[in-house]
Amino acid sequence: MSLDTPTPAAQSGQPLARYLAAKRIGDMVYMSGVIAVDPATRQVIERFEQLPPEARSALGETGEMSIDVYQAPALVQSWVVLERIRTLAEQHGGTMADVFKLVQYFTDLRDYPLYARVRRLFYPGEPPVSTVVEVSGMMPSRQVRIEVEATACIPLGRG
Repeated sequence: MSLDTPTPAAQSGQPLARYLAAKRIGDMVYMSGVIAVDPATRQVIERFEQLPPEARSALGETGEMSIDVYQAPALVQSWVVLERIRTLAEQHGGTMADVFKLVQYFTDLRDYPLYARVRRLFYPGEPPVSTVVEVSGMMPSRQVRIEVEATACIPLGRG
């Protein structure tokens, strides 16, 4: 699979190290921090071309290099991270509506408005409870701009 198409591992939120992507305790599902890195290639996902066409359209790719080159990293990483969280929720029998808390880490808070725009695609109604933290850097690369950990309440019978 090429870098332009995230691998199944990348889409599922498989962690890069030896820890669980998510853990269920009763009705609660706790998700580890998710970043936009393809674990199979260890490459940071940060270009519109690395996303499916429907995501590129929803994110507002303009086709103008002078705009897209600056907005793409934050928009693309936001979409990849939230899409992985959605996938993890679905793997436990839930939806994004069940994901009620997000802790969002940014290397630069100026990326937050672009992230918030993407988050509205995943939460068109009421947004989740959230915490925003600015950090000095994230592993495995300085290219990683956004990390999000999530908590969901998904009744046991659904997962």
